Amino acid sequence: MTTVGEFMTTRLVTMDGNDTLTAAAQEMRDSAIGDVVVTDGDNVVGIVTDRDITVRGVAENMDPSTTRLNQITSKDVVTVSQYDDAVAAADLMRTYAVRRLPVIDDGRLVGLVSMGDLAVEREPQSVLADISADEPNN
Repeated sequence: MTTVGEFMTTRLVTMDGNDTLTAAAQEMRDSAIGDVVVTDGDNVVGIVTDRDITVRGVAENMDPSTTRLNQITSKDVVTVSQYDDAVAAADLMRTYAVRRLPVIDDGRLVGLVSMGDLAVEREPQSVLADISADEPNN
């Protein structure tokens, strides 16, 4: 059994739900990532992606410099443990139609697992795995 902890991403960027969309977009750009984990203190309250900023924020005419992450964050966060089976994590993604799962250990955020991470681990010859394993081109 392959566990989530064996291939999860531990290079995480977290931001407070009161941070602005502009601040999140700048952090994503500077860190060459496509998402930030949104927290309230030590609690994970959601994930905001670059697509969320575009579709839920900018496309809805929200001002990115004043709109807060908690205004566009989905509140129903599905999480996994680093000891959970990779197949179970993939099933959760399918069931809840999410592409990323925060990894929680004793109530603390320790990682993030994405569809790309799963593809690299479970189907290394797939196109998604190939794309996910490449260095960012931005």
